[in-house]
Amino acid sequence: MIEVEFLGAAQGVTGSMHLVHTPRGNVLLDCGLFQGRRKESVERNKNLRVNPNDVDAVVLSHAHIDHSGALPVLYKRGYRGVIFATDATRDLCSVMLEDAAAIQMHDAEWINAKIARGTTNMDPVEPLYDQRDVEGVMSLMRGIPYRRTQQVLEGVTVTFYDAGHVLGSALVALDIDDDGDLKRVLFTGDLGRHAMPILKDPEVPPNASVLIMEGTYGDRLHPPRTRMEDDLVEVAEGAIARRSKVVIPTFALERAQELLYTLRRLHDAGRLPEIPVYLDTPLGLKVTDVFRRHPDCYDDETRKLLAADASPFDFPGLRYVQSVRESMEIDARGGPCIILAASGMCEFGRVVHHLKAIIEDPDSEVVIVGFMAQHTLGRRLVERRARVRILGVEWHRACRIRVLEGFSAHADQNDLVSFAERVREHGPLRHVVLVHGESPQLAALAKKLDERDFPSVNVPAEGERLRF
Repeated sequence: MIEVEFLGAAQGVTGSMHLVHTPRGNVLLDCGLFQGRRKESVERNKNLRVNPNDVDAVVLSHAHIDHSGALPVLYKRGYRGVIFATDATRDLCSVMLEDAAAIQMHDAEWINAKIARGTTNMDPVEPLYDQRDVEGVMSLMRGIPYRRTQQVLEGVTVTFYDAGHVLGSALVALDIDDDGDLKRVLFTGDLGRHAMPILKDPEVPPNASVLIMEGTYGDRLHPPRTRMEDDLVEVAEGAIARRSKVVIPTFALERAQELLYTLRRLHDAGRLPEIPVYLDTPLGLKVTDVFRRHPDCYDDETRKLLAADASPFDFPGLRYVQSVRESMEIDARGGPCIILAASGMCEFGRVVHHLKAIIEDPDSEVVIVGFMAQHTLGRRLVERRARVRILGVEWHRACRIRVLEGFSAHADQNDLVSFAERVREHGPLRHVVLVHGESPQLAALAKKLDERDFPSVNVPAEGERLRF
């Protein structure tokens, strides 16, 4: 008997975590940080919904923090089994988890200092984990190439296929001996899009009996890639005309590299006006270095650039920002510029300080290029709230807000339906389970799949267990 227990990112988009119960042991798919209201996030991340003693192995789909960021908490609570991931995901986790620990420490020190001075009513903050916990996680992580089958535990093997979402992202195929009956459970993690910059297109693994599929954009379609470039040109021209700043909250993994790649293409085509562009995330620099070490993950277009000895992520006018002092100087400096800064959902990191600097300026602009989960500062900006709270202080929002959905690295409704149909064509698919999406998006996607006569489509609630 196989059961899957949905512990996170069930009718939600953060904190991905699913426990697969097999006859020989339990495999945890992803172990991500939950992001939302600060108090709720702290409680949920501190008190994981999985007991480390119930986990025999961990399989990680990719390095985004909402999929990997709670691994050090699991380690801190006593987990000492193997963590399986692709080689690129392992390399990315080494820098991303280290950065997550450093940010937690920095934010805790900053907030607790404000509490001591009596300048905020926020609750005291304690980091979830530290660098020792990250080092412990990395000592357990084993890299596996795409399409190489690896035994996870007795009666269970894993094979990774390219998900096309971010560098190293994997479709996870678990082959499980269910008392003599071999079943394949396919977990998408986050599914990428076709014909996007830098990475290869998603693969379609064969022989799946159960498909656990994300549905972040299950109710909408993305604009075409060409629109992405036109939008960025318009953003740059607007900043020059108003002599103002543009802040683009960006995930240090994938979104930052995709934006840099697109800006480089625009520069090479003579379409990008002269404007300073700052990549203000030290993590983004480290991630970009990891990208350079894994050209095997690139698509043909990007490999041709590399063959010509040209970096896909550099162009005149781009400045990499390292120190906190340099970051602060950007806010103090006048004139037009574009600032790419982490974190993507605006909950922590340097982007929060840049947002604070421009939030009341009607000429400045915040450009949203990714999904923003409920109860995050990023979602409040997307909703164009008149007042927003930043670092414990409420501000009147006067700055402009622009949402560019074309940059999303997630499959849209058509991509998701097409992927499910192709999986069905390549195997005895009996069950589809939709996760990693808010309830309206998952309901819309489930309706589309029902219309196409999929035999069983489920949208589990958090904590629910399904038997296959």
